[in-house]
Amino acid sequence: MSAPGFVLWFTGLPAAGKSTLARALQQRLAAAGIGSQLLDSDELRRRLTPQPTYSAAERDWFYDMVVFLADLLAQNGVNVLIAATAPRRRYRTAARRVLPRFAEIFVDCPVDLCRERDPKQLWQRAAAGDIDNLPGAGAPYEPPEAPELRLNSADLSPDAAVDRLLHTLRELAFIPPLRLSDFA
Repeated sequence: MSAPGFVLWFTGLPAAGKSTLARALQQRLAAAGIGSQLLDSDELRRRLTPQPTYSAAERDWFYDMVVFLADLLAQNGVNVLIAATAPRRRYRTAARRVLPRFAEIFVDCPVDLCRERDPKQLWQRAAAGDIDNLPGAGAPYEPPEAPELRLNSADLSPDAAVDRLLHTLRELAFIPPLRLSDFA
């Protein structure tokens, strides 16, 4: 049986850049011959809850499924990148308890910039009163207390953020000590 894969959970407010950074990291890892599977909450939600209500019970179930899928993949040697807000710390804490090679990546971004980016118009819809449970605007978002890495997506380019991610993965011994040029 293969060694367990690692799991990185990219958390942050909606439109902070979680999916962008996870995809950029996935590409750089692939360039070095390191495979990974992205579990993007938007894509998973379309399959697991096609008509989401975002109720507390549904969120609990959904994030439990995300952890289950990540654990299943990691146990089979797959490296997993989770891009999901997971607004409550307890979701990420549950993952940390279950997954032996786990790191929490806080994609920190000011609310104003998240509103400006807003590719899915969630912040706009929340401001209009169409959404009342958007984390950070009507629903709480609990940032990590001690993430393995904090990335300020307002100040870092995606390339610079991925360089920091790769450095952290090497420090955690999740990937071999390759040169950054190996990830080009």
